[in-house]
Amino acid sequence: MKLEQNEKPLLFSETTIPDIFFAEHLSELPGDYLKIYLYLIFLSKYGKDIKLTDLSKKLNIPLKVINDGLKFLEEHELVIKKTTGYIIVDLQEATLHHLYTPNLTMSKEKVQKTAKNQFRAKAIEHINNMYFQGIMGPSWYNDIDIWFNKYGFDEQVMIALFDYCYNRSAMHRNYVQTVAEAWASNKIKTWNDLDQYYAKQENLNKYKKTIAKKLGKHGGLTQYEDAYIENWVLNFGYDMNIIEIALKRTTYKQNPTFEYINKIITDWHERNLKTPEEVNAFIEQRKVQEKNTKELKSKVQKANYEQRNYDNLDFLYANSVKKED
Repeated sequence: MKLEQNEKPLLFSETTIPDIFFAEHLSELPGDYLKIYLYLIFLSKYGKDIKLTDLSKKLNIPLKVINDGLKFLEEHELVIKKTTGYIIVDLQEATLHHLYTPNLTMSKEKVQKTAKNQFRAKAIEHINNMYFQGIMGPSWYNDIDIWFNKYGFDEQVMIALFDYCYNRSAMHRNYVQTVAEAWASNKIKTWNDLDQYYAKQENLNKYKKTIAKKLGKHGGLTQYEDAYIENWVLNFGYDMNIIEIALKRTTYKQNPTFEYINKIITDWHERNLKTPEEVNAFIEQRKVQEKNTKELKSKVQKANYEQRNYDNLDFLYANSVKKED
């Protein structure tokens, strides 16, 4: 593909990318999508048309990935689709607009309150220095302020949120917000709340490993089996003492499934059985009931058998009387 010269020959020309791209967007772009974006910026200087098939061949990227990449760039507001092609978004102008527009609705009181919140300011500065090497993008400041107000996190929890995402190499906005929503749904607001949540999660993981081992699932549990255990522990409030009783009952059944175990445990929960003693008492009661039922059934069958024999004798007696007559 032949390119026209700009003000400088191609050998000496430069393609400029604003720093805001590296601070705000780079971590969110998969490798192939980044290649597409950078090449579009390069081509946009020359105002040249390029077919998607040519773009695919030039970058050695499948056509489907090219289409998916353009859609991704559009959704993340890096390009704007037009009938004739695409326009590269001016990231500096877009970021300024994003930061300025929400502040139009902020009251003077709110701005003053935010400015006076030294603890929050220190927490944000710590996040900037610790996880962004001191060059955190401007929109992150706005997002952190929104998350503080939306989720009610204290400063320690907000720092822990970024620490959690950073340690998982997932420092992009969508992931951070997803984790924040998960913590908020578990009613985490303070460091003590988070500490208790971690303790529960650690305990839950131990339960999962123990249950998988006892059931011989050496390849690990499926997502659905994990969900069953989380329901037993987090929603029903059962510990391993009760779950162990249910697991032992699988020895009476060939090829027991998690659905079978879940049915047993759910039945106990619906009967409001909360302790191992209550569960064992219920099981013993059921054994007595089943024994009594079997005995009663046996007696009824015996009575019916005797009654049939009696009826047969009456029938034979009636026939013998008729013969004598």
